Amino acid sequence: MRTAILGAALIVIGAVAIAVGILPVPEASALGERVWPILLFVVAITVVTELAAEAGLFRVIAEQTARWGRGRAWLLWLLVLVLAVLSTIFLSLDTTAVLLTPVVVVLARHVGLSPLPFALTTVWIANTASLLLPVSNLTNLLAEHEMGSLGPLGFAGLMALPALIAIVVPAVILFIVSRKSLLQRYTAEQRSEPDDRLVLVASAIVVVALLPLLVSGLPVWMPALAAAIVLGIVFLVRRREVLRLSLIPWQLVVFATGLFLVVEAAHSLGLTSLLASVSGSGSDLLSLLRLAGTGALGANVLDNLPAYLALEPVAGSPVRLAALLIGVNAGPLITPWASLATLLWHQRLTALGVEISWHRYIMLGAIAAPLTVASATVGLWLSA
Repeated sequence: MRTAILGAALIVIGAVAIAVGILPVPEASALGERVWPILLFVVAITVVTELAAEAGLFRVIAEQTARWGRGRAWLLWLLVLVLAVLSTIFLSLDTTAVLLTPVVVVLARHVGLSPLPFALTTVWIANTASLLLPVSNLTNLLAEHEMGSLGPLGFAGLMALPALIAIVVPAVILFIVSRKSLLQRYTAEQRSEPDDRLVLVASAIVVVALLPLLVSGLPVWMPALAAAIVLGIVFLVRRREVLRLSLIPWQLVVFATGLFLVVEAAHSLGLTSLLASVSGSGSDLLSLLRLAGTGALGANVLDNLPAYLALEPVAGSPVRLAALLIGVNAGPLITPWASLATLLWHQRLTALGVEISWHRYIMLGAIAAPLTVASATVGLWLSA
């Protein structure tokens, strides 16, 4: 609820900026035309993943993952890592934070392992693995619009090496830090029966069909909305009680809308000129590192979405936009508020009774974030 209250306050500030002329109406209208498809995608993909979770799809995946781990904690962790990467790339970082976190916590507890290494892996990878595709992160969808005709495949081609590095570097750090917990053995639990096998199968078919459509070149809101409608019909027929208003992430939509308006108003007041002097220009390695570092700092001080919106006008080219994305996507590993995914992740941990030391989280992030951002930016410079 606090997210919605903050978002409502930001919307009021944005509305005042429009009313007094700070943010001209044509610019506000252009902003609305740009962001409504993105927000519709966020709503649709969240509904899809929530319904898939209600169907038991993620529980089945977790149980199968435990069997594939063959009693070795390090192998189970590696499989969770792969699952987090795939979930983030195709279904977005917020989806991974919201839905995979309870899966991995329950999975770890069922096999008698500490949930902390798995939970920390989920939130780090949710952030750092969100570079490859436009659908992986809200910031990517915004950047794709600015990159013109690049398209999803062109976007993936530009981000491929940085995305790989941004996955490998934090994974290595996580394994080193958690090696004592991961060099153990466990016993897998027996398979549970789904509440409704037909709903489970339908959900699996819809999700499998959705993944290639998200990278087909269609506007991503179209296949996501179609998938949400299909699953909604399935649940309407089989499990109507699951369909409730809380499936729709309205708090996130309110918050994002308010952020868009306020940052756009700040640009009208001269924010772009100020940030241009800080983030520099050019596409040489030092310039890209400077921009990525500014993005990472902004994300950890404020949040990755307003940091991206504030710096987008000073990027100016696909390569520099890619560097900015590295900073705001792979950099939010230090402060709890650096990304919405981290806040959602912590809410899920609290609901599950898992305690995390923010002091330790910040200290580990202060090591991982600079290494990840810098190495991924070097990868971008080498591949650009």
